[in-house]
Amino acid sequence: MKARYNPMELMITIAARNLEDGAMVVVGTGVPCAAAMLAQMTHAPNLTILFEAGGVAPILPTMPISVGDSRTTHKALKATSMAEIMELCQAGIVDYCFLGGAQIDKYGNLNSTIIGNDYYKPITRFPGSGGANDLASLCWKTLVVTPQNQKRFANKVDFITTPGYLQGGNSRYDAGLPANTGPFKVITDIGVYGYHTETKEMMLLSLHPGKTMTDVQENTEFEILIPDQFETTLEPTEEELKTLREKVDPTQVIIGRS
Repeated sequence: MKARYNPMELMITIAARNLEDGAMVVVGTGVPCAAAMLAQMTHAPNLTILFEAGGVAPILPTMPISVGDSRTTHKALKATSMAEIMELCQAGIVDYCFLGGAQIDKYGNLNSTIIGNDYYKPITRFPGSGGANDLASLCWKTLVVTPQNQKRFANKVDFITTPGYLQGGNSRYDAGLPANTGPFKVITDIGVYGYHTETKEMMLLSLHPGKTMTDVQENTEFEILIPDQFETTLEPTEEELKTLREKVDPTQVIIGRS
């Protein structure tokens, strides 16, 4: 029997559910924007969306194609600068940011710079940090939405573009980053992961319907902590799917990727 939704729709829905009404979130285009729009159109009408290029609290009419798209300031409170968005994060008033990368390790460190051991002669060079390092360093909680496979879920990232919990334990805070900030959840096409409160290692929170522990293990280079009890991810509701397909992404630019 064909599923009512595809993996991308599931990931966006789960990400949206993590954004509570009244929260503030910095988003980029693509999946993060779709998740924020879905949240705002369903359970979180007072969600404040920020764009790195300067849009503050827009009511998004349709999906922007870039963080500088004019739609990112539609009915917004303010059209400001990247510097001011970063200052808001530095002031400690931004709850969430969405980030991604080519690699993530068990402590939530992200690599979006290079693949390979030689920085000057890498196998592959990516765009780099942009504002990712700043956002993950200063926002309270970092959400990552990504497909899960062994190339992405690496034993060791080739370059730490964006700090997670560094070497685990208290190492993030010992390095001088603000207390109580850091990786929050990783949402994949297999499950949802959080982090152990003491060791800061990635830990399974919920497994998606139809997925198994074998899927988790075979698509991860490092060992993910498995608690005695974990949940089965709740499937998208009809309302969530209808809103996502008809209002958020009717042309399937994002949800059509699966």
